[in-house]
Amino acid sequence: MSPDPSPYDAVLLVSFGGPEKPEDVVPFLENVTRGRGIPRERLEEVGQHYYAFGGRSPINDQNRAFLAALREDLAGAGIDLPVYWGNRNWDPYLTDTVRQMAADGVTRAACFVTSAYSSYSSCRQYRENLYDAVAEVPGAPVLDKLRLYFNHPGFVEPAVDATLAALADLPDDVREGAHLAFVTHSIPDAMNDGSGPESGAYVEQHRSVMTEVVERVRQETGRRHPHALVYCSRSGAPHVPWLEPDVNDHLAQLHADGAPAVVMVPIGFVSDHMEVVYDLDTEALATAEKLGLPATRAATAGLDPRLVAAVRDLLLERAAVERGEDVARASVGGYPACWDRCPVGCCPNPRAPERPALAGADT
Repeated sequence: MSPDPSPYDAVLLVSFGGPEKPEDVVPFLENVTRGRGIPRERLEEVGQHYYAFGGRSPINDQNRAFLAALREDLAGAGIDLPVYWGNRNWDPYLTDTVRQMAADGVTRAACFVTSAYSSYSSCRQYRENLYDAVAEVPGAPVLDKLRLYFNHPGFVEPAVDATLAALADLPDDVREGAHLAFVTHSIPDAMNDGSGPESGAYVEQHRSVMTEVVERVRQETGRRHPHALVYCSRSGAPHVPWLEPDVNDHLAQLHADGAPAVVMVPIGFVSDHMEVVYDLDTEALATAEKLGLPATRAATAGLDPRLVAAVRDLLLERAAVERGEDVARASVGGYPACWDRCPVGCCPNPRAPERPALAGADT
C-alpha cells in the first residue's frame, strides 16, 4: 500500500525568495526591509553583494531544483500530491501561490519552510506571512507548517558527511588539528532571547546540531576537533547587540591562537544561497587566505536525497498525527523532536507588536 498523506492534498514549499536580475535587487531588498526605515543608499550598498553575482541570487534556482527532486521522491513513494512553491519576498509570492492552490481546489496543505530553526525571522515571520496570504484569498486552503527539522537525520547526516569531505580536502599536515567553525545567520540578541517556548532556542538548537556533528565526525576519524558556533550576515544597527563572534573575527582569532586550519560548516543554511556564496565563499575564504590560514567550506544539504526524503517523512508524520495516530518522530542529538504547532508566545518580534500567525497552538 502507498503511504497515506491524508488529510493533506498538497505540499507547499515556503522560502525566502531572491532577485533574479540586477533590476530586481533593490526592490527585493525593499521587500525584505519594509517598515525598518533603511535608506535606499544603504540598500544599494548591500545590493553590491548581489551585483557581484550578476544580480541573481542562487536561492530561486535551488528551490526549483528542490521542487523537482521532491516531486520525484513523492512519486517514487507512491504519493500523488501536487507540490507548490511560494516566497516571502519575491516571485512567486505566497499570496499568488495560495490563490492558485485555491483555484486548483486544494483544501489542506502541509508547508515545508526552508529554514530549520526557531526564531522570529526563521519561523514566526513565515507563519505571519502564511496568515497574510490566507487572509487575502477567499476559499484559501488550510495551511499546516511542518515541524522544525534541524535535528532530523535527513538534515544532520548530510552535514556530517560534508564536514568529513571538507576535512579530507585539507592538506594532510593540517587536517588532524583543524578547527570546525559552525556558521549560521546572526540575529539580534533579543530575538534569540525570545526564540522558542522557553527562550534561547535558536542558539541551543544550533549547539545541539554542532555537538552531534562533532561526535559523528569523531566516530569516523577518531578525532574530536576543536569547534565553535559562529555567525555571519549581521545587518542591524551598530548599537543593537547581535549574536557573535562574526566568522571573520573568529578566523582571525584562530590564526592568532595558532590553529593549523579550519573547516566552515554552514549548519544554519539549507542550501548555498547568498549568505553562503558571498559571506563564506567570498568574504570569509578571502579572510582566511589573507591570514594564511588553510580553510575549506563544507557543503550544505541542498539536494541531498536524505533531506528531500525528510520532507516526505515530515509530511507523513504530521498526516498521521492529524489522523489521531501515534507516530515515532525521527530526531538525533540531545534536543527532542519539535512541536507540530508553535506554542503561544513563541518567537515574538523584538521590534514590533505581535501580529497574527498561522500554525500555532492558538490558531
